[in-house]
Order: sequence, then C-alpha cells, then structure tokens
Amino acid sequence: MQEDIENKSLTLIINTSKLTARTLASAFMKFLRYSRNKIHEHQNVKPQGKQSVKQLIAQNQGVENTELADRNEAKSFDRYARQYGVDYAIQKGFSQDGKPRYILYFKARDRSAINQAMAAYSVAWARQQKQERSAAEPTLDPTREAPGKKVERIRQKGMER
Repeated sequence: MQEDIENKSLTLIINTSKLTARTLASAFMKFLRYSRNKIHEHQNVKPQGKQSVKQLIAQNQGVENTELADRNEAKSFDRYARQYGVDYAIQKGFSQDGKPRYILYFKARDRSAINQAMAAYSVAWARQQKQERSAAEPTLDPTREAPGKKVERIRQKGMER
C-alpha cells in the first residue's frame, strides 16, 4: 500500500513537471512569434515628418523641392510641416560661389496640405521680417526720438521786454 502511494505521488510529480515544461515551451514559442510579428510590423511602418532624402524618395510619391536661405529657415519650417502632416527632408549643399545652401524636399498626401503649410510658413516669415525691420528703424534715424520718452521742456523764468 505504501509503495502504491509512493508510485502514484512520483508519477504525479513527473507528470506535473512535464506539464510545466510543455507549458513553458509553448509560452516561449508564442512570445517568439509575437516578437517576430512586432519586428515585421515595425519595419513596414512608413516614416513621417523629418527623414532622409532616400527614405522620402523611396515612398514613390511626388517629391517637390525648394531652396532655403539658411539653417534657421529650415528649423522654422519644421513646425509648420508637422502641423500639416508634410513629410520633408533637408539636404545641405554648396552653391557655385561657395556659400552653403539648403534644399528642402517635401511631399504630402494631398496638394492642399503642402499649400497650407507653405502659406503659413510664408506668413510667419513675412511677419518676422517686418518685426526685424521695425526693430532696426530707430537705430537708422538717430534724430527721431524713441516713442515713450518724454521731451523735456525748458521753462524760462522771468519776463522778457
């Protein structure tokens, strides 16, 4: 009787360990399948926003370009591109006279998004240029007094005859 109980308990232990090993192996296989699918999905995602010229052209959609004056314009365009969902790439090159130039390549799903982004960017650029000009005006005309300063008037005491 004692031997039967020992044998039964031993077979129960062995079966339980086999079950946990099988369960562990199947859980590990499911995890591997899941991670492979996630990696595959991640590789198929199209990049958005700022990207390289190669990635932009590889999407096989119409790519347009324009030239920017300096790096600050390229940075300020970034805000409007993200706002309107425009994908873009900036390439730095040099002109024939040796000055650096920046070429902006861009594309979007529809033409209206590009138009809106460029319009918003040009309005902001014009506003910034106007502010810079107005800030430089007082320094250009030294005879003109700055607004807000009070003109001191000299009073002469006494009567003139």
